[in-house]
Amino acid sequence: MVGKDTESSRPSTHRDFNLLWFGQSLSLVGNQFLVIGLPLLAVLVVGASPAQAVLLPFLMFTPFLLFGLPVGALVDRLPKRKTMVFADLIQMVVYTLVAILSIKGLMVFPLLMGLVFIAGIATVFFQVAYNSFLPEIYSCKSDLQKGNAKLFFSESIARTLGPMVAGPIIAIFAPPMAILLNGISFFISALTLGVIRSNKKNISPSTVHVRPSLMTEIKIGLKFVMSHPKIEPVFSCGAIYVFFLTIIETSLVLYCKDVLLLSPVGIGFVIGAAAAGFPLANLLSPKLMAHFGVSHTLVIGAVTSVVGIFFIAIFGAAGSVVGLVAASVLHGFGEGVFGPTSLTLRQTETPLDLLGRVNSVQRFMIWGAIPLGSVFTSLIIKYVGLEWTLWVGGLGCILCLLPLIRRGILADLRIPYTKLRSDTANG
Repeated sequence: MVGKDTESSRPSTHRDFNLLWFGQSLSLVGNQFLVIGLPLLAVLVVGASPAQAVLLPFLMFTPFLLFGLPVGALVDRLPKRKTMVFADLIQMVVYTLVAILSIKGLMVFPLLMGLVFIAGIATVFFQVAYNSFLPEIYSCKSDLQKGNAKLFFSESIARTLGPMVAGPIIAIFAPPMAILLNGISFFISALTLGVIRSNKKNISPSTVHVRPSLMTEIKIGLKFVMSHPKIEPVFSCGAIYVFFLTIIETSLVLYCKDVLLLSPVGIGFVIGAAAAGFPLANLLSPKLMAHFGVSHTLVIGAVTSVVGIFFIAIFGAAGSVVGLVAASVLHGFGEGVFGPTSLTLRQTETPLDLLGRVNSVQRFMIWGAIPLGSVFTSLIIKYVGLEWTLWVGGLGCILCLLPLIRRGILADLRIPYTKLRSDTANG
């Protein structure tokens, strides 16, 4: 597990983190270009139907279901930084190829599906290694929380500014340019990771030299997660939440285009402005966790996010762009509190040599819900209609609170607030 470490105060340690932070910030902006550019490329350039276009997230995230657990065991054996560099380079090649073939008019939907699937496999390796890498730079709990907050803050800014910049670029240069810029962002991320000098630490020699089979290691990771009184409720909550949130997110660009009749610039504004709640929440999350404790902060974030998502459905159905943005800001604030707090929880509660497997279980359960939600979204659009997607997603997200508020989380909620404040101050 993570504890205090004087190495956290070394200049080289902060240099390594700043390199990670800079590279990921640019890559996250590129990812937001993909959020708008990919479905519009499928519909406007390749000629896919809306029901086909929403299947692209299914192909991008299905690898988390197929390969997530074994990748976690592999990442615990591999150098995490090199794994991330290799995954970045694969995604750079894939999205650059998508952009070039689309510009030349050679892209067809089956080929696009295959390339997105390949990028999804690389994403599995990157994400599992990425969420296990920060404890190799920072081993002090307070540094970890601050580092996670900064990384989530960058993601929040990217989710706000990325779509706003992508909208005009798509309007002027067409969707392939947004995809190409995303490919370039992966190259920059690989460069910054390549010059980080952080070395693996805090793993006992016996853990390194005695290796059970891959299947045994997967079972060890699953057993740890399912037996943990706080990590398991958080993961179970996240799986249900992401399933129904995916219904909203995979359909929102097309909803804005076909139901609200917005232009690419307008779509970029709605998607970008909707993320404005994330940055403030990321900055406040360490203070909230220090004041209320982990469990209370998680519940505050989850409830706030669910309320915001419910209002997305209401204002979307009413055709109110202003209301849609306001509800999304509220949702973003809640998720911005929940995200870094839950990540810090599993980084501090998990032994370092198990962290890759625990993160792979998290990606398997939570990101694995994305392809299932994408398929369900496609069925809703095909048989019921695009306008129903926001209602199903908004109402369904409420269910995620049921698995969260139990076991260790519920036990903490029952602790009197004065005792909680005393324990937090002393700990």
